[in-house]
Amino acid sequence: MSSDRELKPIRKAVFPVAGLGTRFLPATKVIPKEMLTLVDKPLIQYGVEEALASGIEQIIFVNSHGKTAIEDHFDISPELEQQLEARGKKELLDLAKKVGRMANVATVRQKEALGLGHAVLQAKNLVGDEPFAVLLPDDIIAAETPCIAQMMEAYKEYRCSIVAVMEVERSAISKYGSIAVSEQHGRAYKIMDMVEKPPADKAPSNLAIIGRYILMPEIFRLLETTKRGSGGEIQVTDAMKDLLKEQSFYGYNFEGKRYDAGDKLGFLEATVEFGMKHPDLGAAFTNYLKHLKIEN
Repeated sequence: MSSDRELKPIRKAVFPVAGLGTRFLPATKVIPKEMLTLVDKPLIQYGVEEALASGIEQIIFVNSHGKTAIEDHFDISPELEQQLEARGKKELLDLAKKVGRMANVATVRQKEALGLGHAVLQAKNLVGDEPFAVLLPDDIIAAETPCIAQMMEAYKEYRCSIVAVMEVERSAISKYGSIAVSEQHGRAYKIMDMVEKPPADKAPSNLAIIGRYILMPEIFRLLETTKRGSGGEIQVTDAMKDLLKEQSFYGYNFEGKRYDAGDKLGFLEATVEFGMKHPDLGAAFTNYLKHLKIEN
């Protein structure tokens, strides 16, 4: 089922993090949404750790004005490390060092809020002529094998662009991109067409595209000429539809649980479930929830 295309490794991951996070105001008035924490780690760190655990070598942030805290989080903090060392707080010092040194980070600015497709296009010069991953930090995926690693295995077989998909209720498909498929091979679906946020009665399937992509570099050429679509933004789905006319494209129904941490309710659900699984707090927190009485 694989194509004759040369198999190049996926070495770089793009993180579009330039958004204003308006759904979480007033919390995000000063703090980037990606720095909101699930228990004790910011959202962005979960995504970066997934990429690194999958073998990604370089992290590329597509950022915007006023959100440098994201880069700072993954940078070395000499003052913090000196204070922790002076106070003998070895465990915290080791943790600070690990976070500050975990990733090779590069940043590019998205100077206008013109959509996900426009954000991905800003990474063109940093990605170069090679396939790459895109991870949306709003989508937190708990999986034994990282989602991007699962998709990389599918990429090795099919040697083409891969999007992560999951089944959703038909009534919810209008919040996602939806795919039409011609073949199914286990968890992989050969895509015939894709539609951005279709009405439920016009969606080609209930297979929704979520925030993990492996894209061929030809996507950049198409994004450069993609016109504004849904929401008046440059949609990556529209460019992917054009790429589909030139190359094979697969959807991969990943193993794991996805949390929509870009939504307040999804964020709360993830906080509770990650709190219950936390190695230090999980038992006590679970016990607290068991005995919690909600007063009307």
